[in-house]
Amino acid sequence: MAEQDDNTHFMRLAIAKAMEGVEAGGSPFGACIVKDGEVVTCVHNVVWQTTDITAHAEVHAIRETCSELGTIDLQGCAVYTTTEPCPMCFSAIHWAHCDRIVFGTSIADAQAAGFRELTISNEQMKSLGGSDVVIEGGFLRKECLALFEAFNARPDKAVY
Repeated sequence: MAEQDDNTHFMRLAIAKAMEGVEAGGSPFGACIVKDGEVVTCVHNVVWQTTDITAHAEVHAIRETCSELGTIDLQGCAVYTTTEPCPMCFSAIHWAHCDRIVFGTSIADAQAAGFRELTISNEQMKSLGGSDVVIEGGFLRKECLALFEAFNARPDKAVY
């Protein structure tokens, strides 16, 4: 039961960061990277803030974690992310050697919110690329869906 409690805690940190991003006029995505049961990085998507289309929450978190740990090898790390990583983010997670991805909403949910997602699932990417990353989807999905609702309620929302 302790692992489930930890998963809930880490995902709720990612959700809180994503909500910070929404409240700041950004996109509804957050990611938390954990190693040895400790949070290394917890961030939200900064695409609009940085005018960097690659600054998705997962890539932003990987950049910060690599810097914090002084390595590009993130073996032993788990990525908690509010939405299923896009192919770019999944690739970055794979190349960084993260052990695990835990996500809330799906690529289809992001599409339904207006985002122009590629419909290649993490399971497809894992299979095609021979990745050994463990994937757990749909975790705290309802709480993660609330991020899209908050985002869609903003009159100044901007999708990409």
